[in-house]
Amino acid sequence: MAEELIEIDDELENGEGSEELYERVNIIADKGQEPLRVDKFLMNRVEGATRNKIQQACDNGMVIVNDKPVKSNYKVKAGDRIVVYSNKNPENTQVIPEELPLDIVYEDEDLMIINKLPGMVVHPGCGNYTGTLVNGLAWYLGDHTTTPAPEPSIPRFGLVHRIDKNTSGLLVVAKSEKAMNDLAKQFFDHTVQRRYLALVWGDFEEDEGTIEAHVGRHQRFRKIMDAYPDGEYGKEAITHYKVLERFNYVTLIECRLETGRTHQIRVHMQHIGHSLFNDDTYNGDRILKGTVFAKYKQFVENCFEIMPRHALHAQTLGFIHPRTRKPIHFESPLPEDFKAVLEKWRRYVSARPLEE
Repeated sequence: MAEELIEIDDELENGEGSEELYERVNIIADKGQEPLRVDKFLMNRVEGATRNKIQQACDNGMVIVNDKPVKSNYKVKAGDRIVVYSNKNPENTQVIPEELPLDIVYEDEDLMIINKLPGMVVHPGCGNYTGTLVNGLAWYLGDHTTTPAPEPSIPRFGLVHRIDKNTSGLLVVAKSEKAMNDLAKQFFDHTVQRRYLALVWGDFEEDEGTIEAHVGRHQRFRKIMDAYPDGEYGKEAITHYKVLERFNYVTLIECRLETGRTHQIRVHMQHIGHSLFNDDTYNGDRILKGTVFAKYKQFVENCFEIMPRHALHAQTLGFIHPRTRKPIHFESPLPEDFKAVLEKWRRYVSARPLEE
């Protein structure tokens, strides 16, 4: 099977109107491609894409197949040349300050600790240009105007690390270059204490363990990451986990990160057969453990409705303060959706014997 060709191209395409279009992705479907709707085809091949965004792009004539715009129900075939355009300049670093709800756990002249809500993107990009944490910080730390400004309204070096859109919990923001450099070195040296709570599919034979597998871009589906245990691809990634509570079909665990790769916990858990509960990117949004009975299926679907995101929470964060040189430590309580799902599982397993 021929390897799929994916090229990132930021060259300007001049249209007839006043709008400028930018070519973002150029894909040639491989020889073994079976007919598949273009919106589904692009979801795992365009970083930051969702089915809704792709459908909107199709409606706006931004998805071109074989030199012609197509609707979202177009069936991609072998050899099709698909080009995805955007009217957003990929080099645009302007941030629009927005007054957004920010849960600030701690703040001093050097740094801020934010308890990020699930569903909030950390940084603008890939179609999320407003409503992000950085937009909110630009307002909070800036002049409280809605005038777009280059990113110095919040220092470019302010984000020391990030957490996924649908992951809740703690992250640190540096307010000075000195604090940024100091905290970045602590992250690089793996001395920052980070613990996550995760609800994952299946039960564990052991009470704790360590996962060592490199994490890097999936070599076919560029939107997602993958684990590479032989270490020939990706970057070193180490996750330590400990079982906190067993529900027979799912397990609540604590994960301690030794490294901080993109999607590390989610990828590592899928790698060992324990995808995060309701993780729609890494195979956790379907029943992976349990019965085939309709009542059980309905129970799981109800849990998915209560917590329509992957079950991951950045609970603790600890490091040496860049100015005082004293250790500081922060903890974040579980969000209500996470707590509600745990309670449902507790009630479910207490009322029923384990069924294979």
